Amino acid sequence: MQLNYMESGVKNTDKITRKGKQVYCRKKCLQIAWRSSHLHNANEKETEEENIIMKYVIIGAGGTGGILGFYMTKAGKDVTLIARNAHLAAMKEQGLTVRHLWDGTTETVQVKAENMETYESMIASAGEAAKPDVILVCVKGSSLDNTVPFIQKIAKKSTIVIPILNIYGTGSCLQKKLPELLVTDGCIYVSANIEGPGALVQHGKILRVVFGVREKSEFREELKEIAKDFSDSGISGELSENIRRDALEKFSYVSPIGAAGLYYHATAADFQREGEERETFKAMIREIMALADAMGVPFEKDYVKANLEILSHLAPESTTSMQRDVMDGKQSEIDGLVYEVVRMGEEYHVPTPEYKKIAEKLKTTI
Repeated sequence: MQLNYMESGVKNTDKITRKGKQVYCRKKCLQIAWRSSHLHNANEKETEEENIIMKYVIIGAGGTGGILGFYMTKAGKDVTLIARNAHLAAMKEQGLTVRHLWDGTTETVQVKAENMETYESMIASAGEAAKPDVILVCVKGSSLDNTVPFIQKIAKKSTIVIPILNIYGTGSCLQKKLPELLVTDGCIYVSANIEGPGALVQHGKILRVVFGVREKSEFREELKEIAKDFSDSGISGELSENIRRDALEKFSYVSPIGAAGLYYHATAADFQREGEERETFKAMIREIMALADAMGVPFEKDYVKANLEILSHLAPESTTSMQRDVMDGKQSEIDGLVYEVVRMGEEYHVPTPEYKKIAEKLKTTI
């Protein structure tokens, strides 16, 4: 007799005798079962590779870390925010709320949040598997050193540390303190701040993180997964091939706007219209561009135009974090954002007359 055999859409028309039917079927079934199992395991492995789940810890839950944690948690990423005091208590009790200044809408997301001590204890109890794959450092420059002992206690050998601060050169500085880990450089384009415990206000829609290694030999494939996680979260995550230049390009916005904002006691509206404030802002950007040339990382486009475009999308009443810190009597980043540029100008023999003028005034008034 003739047996027609169908499996996975393939027709088998081998002729077999009634006597050999059981042997033949058993052999074919074993072959099909092996192929099916092999394909299932291969597909399962491929799916696992496609769905890598990274554990993130974000140190700092203010206008940088809080915003990143909000959007990444909303997208389903495994994120724990490190915060303290009333801000921490409010997040644990009622979640993290973000108010969008451009349209007045608010949104609340339930986030994981701990202080350093509690998180250290959790890691100590849970073991190596619970340690984070990525640590985003989103604190003020003055608090950077305080994060080092914490990072050393919670990191594993493969943990990637990404500092996202306003001050230029933070990654290389932190790398010296954490030689056993990979520390990249990074920067962020965002305008936001804490407006109360458990509440942030985001001034504009721009939300872009640029990060990368300083040396090509340090590159790791996980960096692509981090960029993808940012993208999945509605954050423009850009893995830079020249982070020294790209971080300095970002610095060419945050430093001039912060310095000029303090000097003139200005809001975004003062820089959005023609006048002395806007011209000073533009002149300071040009001084940073001249420094970039002298440092061997020339900008690839006109950042006066690019930064004015960024500025145009901010709410008119927006101010910088450095302005708010100074007004609130808090420790600010004025040294790294203003005085450091004067020092860099002297080091690279680049004139910085606008920065010198502003630095001299701020030293006598702040």
